[in-house]
Amino acid sequence: MKSGLVLEGGAMRGLFTAGVLDVLMENNISFDSAIGVSAGAAFGVNMKSEQIGRVLRYNLRFTGKPYYASWKSWRRSGNLYAANFCYHVLPDKLDVFDKKTFMANPMDFWCVATDAATGEPVYHKLRDAGYVDLEWIRASSSIPFFAHPVAIGGHYYFDGGVSDSIPYGFLKKNNFDKKIVITTQPKEYRKKQSKLFPVERVLLREYPAVLDKLATRAEDYNAVLDNIEADENTGETFVIRPPEALNIGTLEQDKNEIKRVYYVGRQEAEKVLPGLINYLNN
Repeated sequence: MKSGLVLEGGAMRGLFTAGVLDVLMENNISFDSAIGVSAGAAFGVNMKSEQIGRVLRYNLRFTGKPYYASWKSWRRSGNLYAANFCYHVLPDKLDVFDKKTFMANPMDFWCVATDAATGEPVYHKLRDAGYVDLEWIRASSSIPFFAHPVAIGGHYYFDGGVSDSIPYGFLKKNNFDKKIVITTQPKEYRKKQSKLFPVERVLLREYPAVLDKLATRAEDYNAVLDNIEADENTGETFVIRPPEALNIGTLEQDKNEIKRVYYVGRQEAEKVLPGLINYLNN
């Protein structure tokens, strides 16, 4: 049976996902495919390279550094997370991403970005973790207003969360038998319209299709959650989520908070591991 994994984004809430994935790797849990959005892609891709602990390690090393992620970076470049440092210097030189293992791992890994012209989601299958693939991950993580759109192949792309925050429909459309979803919000969470939307309407007026998606993002997101929960209740889908709100900042600089959220993920994974194994094997 074909198994697929969905990884929600959420900036530093993605450390919860990193903790979950490290436990799954330690227990030799694998999937045929995984698809990530934003931090779900940036952190989740380490499952394909089989680098347990890497996400926690480099976040502890670089958090608080203005050349990693900061308002200073945003004021200078328009990108909250420094584009070249985060997506090229760090994985190529400072905490090296294992491209050889990535290529050898048979699991497909996809990331989602939003076409800036159409507002529609684009699903990119990572090939070799080279420059272009890393630009796709950057695009998947480029939140409008907090980052510039990323140019790839003559098109411009924003964060995948604009158009498909939790790409559960991707698994259903592609007929996965086993569907596992890792969210970064607790079960009772439902999204509300962003307070920044009036500002976004002004600053993003050259991207009307993106604004249309942002206008209905909360409604669309909540509909996906309802679909996931309905399938979870029938046993069709297995969901791993935080037991309560993670309450970590987008630019969190407290290393204890970074470790806390990561270990919440580990603890939740260890808690649900027997149920997950049973779900995958039956």
